[in-house]
Amino acid sequence: MFIIGELINGMYQNIGRAIKEHDKAVIQKCALQQVQAGADALDVNCGPASREPLSDIQWLVETIQEVTDKPLALDSSKPKVIESGLKVIKNRPIINSTTADPEKLEILVALAKQYKARLIGITISSKGIPQNKDQRLELAAVIVATCVDNDFNVEDLYLDPIVLPVNVAQAQMKDILESIREFKIISQPSPKTIVGLSNVSQGSCVRSLINRTFLTMAVAYGLDAAILDPADKELMDAAITSELILNKQIYCDSYLEAYRKK
Repeated sequence: MFIIGELINGMYQNIGRAIKEHDKAVIQKCALQQVQAGADALDVNCGPASREPLSDIQWLVETIQEVTDKPLALDSSKPKVIESGLKVIKNRPIINSTTADPEKLEILVALAKQYKARLIGITISSKGIPQNKDQRLELAAVIVATCVDNDFNVEDLYLDPIVLPVNVAQAQMKDILESIREFKIISQPSPKTIVGLSNVSQGSCVRSLINRTFLTMAVAYGLDAAILDPADKELMDAAITSELILNKQIYCDSYLEAYRKK
């Protein structure tokens, strides 16, 4: 599974303060901790409190690149912020994310092609959050079709079914899981799938347990990637073990240690 560490986000108090004060040490420590915990890439988000997101995103990218060469996922709802960050990224980037709205899709698919980036497409539109599997599939098909029409490699596309908090949308959980499986048959070659995992436990009192249970189930439905907290060791152990049970990893008694060393 492809793991994107979620912790470099200005909505977290320590990260928001570090961005404001341009404190490299805090950002670099967070980046390295996530990499050491098993993150394959790092999400980079200035957060809503940033007053200068165009320059802050560049500062974040350059600060992180001083200590790791892991891929970076530029996370913003504003295409101009993403484009600003793309200008200073050294390695192959990830754009997080586009919605299914045509005007945003056209801009971000073009940027992804220009910078040879992977692209995350979330199944949401200006009409709001989808309420069932069929609506998710319809929006996913729009995203895939736009990529195909613009000669963007669908194998570089990650589709996100929009994970909702279980405490307010319990009835949608099965539809979300089934969407992960059915996204794979929209096109050939198939797009990949991804979730923003922490959303599922938002507002609950047993967050880690809900996160790892949902992740384990999502892996069984074919999930390829997740944006999550890699510092949660039990969560990471669950992800590794899920793939072991599905015969994606080779068993040995020290398989957890072996996976982390690879």
